[in-house]
Amino acid sequence: MRRVATLFSALTLATLGWTAGTTAHAAPAPSPSPSPSVRGAAGTSVSTEEQRAAVRFWTTERLRAAQDVTTLPAARTAKLAGAAPTTGERVAVPPLPGPAAPASGPSTRATSPTAWTGGGLISTTAGKVFFQNASGGTFACSATVANSDNRSVVLTAGHCTVDAATGTGYRNWVFIPGYNNGNRPYGTFSARGLFWDSQYVSTRGNANWDYAFAVMNTLNGRTLADTVGAQGIAFNSQTGRHVHSFGYGGSAAEGNGERLNHCEGNEFADAGRPGSTMWGIDCVQTGGSSGGGFLADFSGGGGYLIGNISVSAGANEYHPTLGNEALSLYRQAGAA
Repeated sequence: MRRVATLFSALTLATLGWTAGTTAHAAPAPSPSPSPSVRGAAGTSVSTEEQRAAVRFWTTERLRAAQDVTTLPAARTAKLAGAAPTTGERVAVPPLPGPAAPASGPSTRATSPTAWTGGGLISTTAGKVFFQNASGGTFACSATVANSDNRSVVLTAGHCTVDAATGTGYRNWVFIPGYNNGNRPYGTFSARGLFWDSQYVSTRGNANWDYAFAVMNTLNGRTLADTVGAQGIAFNSQTGRHVHSFGYGGSAAEGNGERLNHCEGNEFADAGRPGSTMWGIDCVQTGGSSGGGFLADFSGGGGYLIGNISVSAGANEYHPTLGNEALSLYRQAGAA
């Protein structure tokens, strides 16, 4: 069985925190030039040589040995931050079609993690993330391709990109879309930039800010989205809807991190922790699913990303809301 990493020891994310209308459909929103002045933005760039080294680093043996990162536990406190914004300009970027992956009929309602067999756009745009921390440990998370100006962005969790205790970004960061039982059907894409919200680090891991974007290098002269397509993404979107989540959970019941799994349910606000602006469903995926996408308006394998798997509490999993500051971060990543 694959090992599951705890964020307390393996990733040294000390005192992990948790204080806890109609959408306009548009083309990718115009993005400003990358600038450190973008409010809340933080991250790291990756040199060309480091990108090449990351692809070489991830041999089949290292993929198999990587530890599945757990979702953040709900029972810790951290320095409180202001609540993540939940109102503002509603921006929605539509999905981008990918390679032919016929979708089957409606899936069985997944109230517990279920292997995804529905095909469609999610089967090419969801994938596994692999990275190394400062101590040399190797880990696995999940991510989803989001349509963007540069067609090279994935949405994942903050705790899959940066050590919240030190502010140090992870290295040898790669994304494998459509990962399945060690297979890399569309290749291995290396990150050339990681973008997380600075408040996730300044609060030492407040899960309200536990989202991040990675900008992937081209492969064989093609961008990530041109290779596999992209999901739509929405900011300041309506809450309380029926949503779907996807990730590579590491439990035996979920295929030991070797297949894409699916949950769905009616979204509800997290009322259990003061200051939480997160939303969740009555289903939970295990270690390795961190960073996997929550999608609304999901049909035929495509929809709109409205968050990422971040926190598990009992039989529920939660995502941070994508508000104004997430929108600024996304625009910066899309211009990189």
